[in-house]
Amino acid sequence: MGCRDVHAATVLAFLSGTASVAGLLAAVLLPNWRQMRLYTFNKNERNVTIYTGLWIKCARFDGSRDCVIYDPQWYTAVDQLDLRVLQFALPLSMLTAVSALSLCLIGMCNTAFVSSVPNIKLAKCLVNSAGCHLVAGLLFLLACAICLTPSIWVIFYNNYLNRKYEPVFSFDISVFIAIASAGGLFFTSVLLFLWYCACKSLPSPFWQPLYSHAPSMHSYASQPYSARSRLSAIEIDIPVVTHAS
Repeated sequence: MGCRDVHAATVLAFLSGTASVAGLLAAVLLPNWRQMRLYTFNKNERNVTIYTGLWIKCARFDGSRDCVIYDPQWYTAVDQLDLRVLQFALPLSMLTAVSALSLCLIGMCNTAFVSSVPNIKLAKCLVNSAGCHLVAGLLFLLACAICLTPSIWVIFYNNYLNRKYEPVFSFDISVFIAIASAGGLFFTSVLLFLWYCACKSLPSPFWQPLYSHAPSMHSYASQPYSARSRLSAIEIDIPVVTHAS
């Protein structure tokens, strides 16, 4: 596996990163981070479940899909610390992952469409595909940490609320979506790191272009000083024979 070709690992990493970002977006928008179920002993009334999201809150009767109480301004009055942290953490994780996707796409496009023999005048300005994928892998790993830590904290905070008040709180599907998306971001970063490890045999560091000079220049490179000194000594020792006419 070399850095100058587009491989299935980088394509799979891009698709996995895209799916993870889509999962994060769904987790951010869904109002299903926490449920608070209120029971009634009146047979003429129905139980109520309050669905709490990062931005809205919805209360529904059992067996109904319509919100009896819908609060679209919930994001301004969130009184639960874990959800308040998630309001900042998940968008930041999405922004970091989108930046990583952009770098990954730039690296693949540069590998696929740039000529293998670059212009010598622009050799120092070329985009390094391997470097793009390496930085993208680091950004994916950072996005995973930003998303995973507060998402797991929701589970422990939910247990804290049940001990402090009543056992009526439970975490909802958005928690699982966020944790699965964080796992996808981690898998994407691992793929990019494994791909980059196969490129370590390249002579140039990752922050430099793959070709620091045009390939044609290497064939005309001068030999080392020690080699030229040995050749000069051999040439001096060889006698020159001339024939008289």
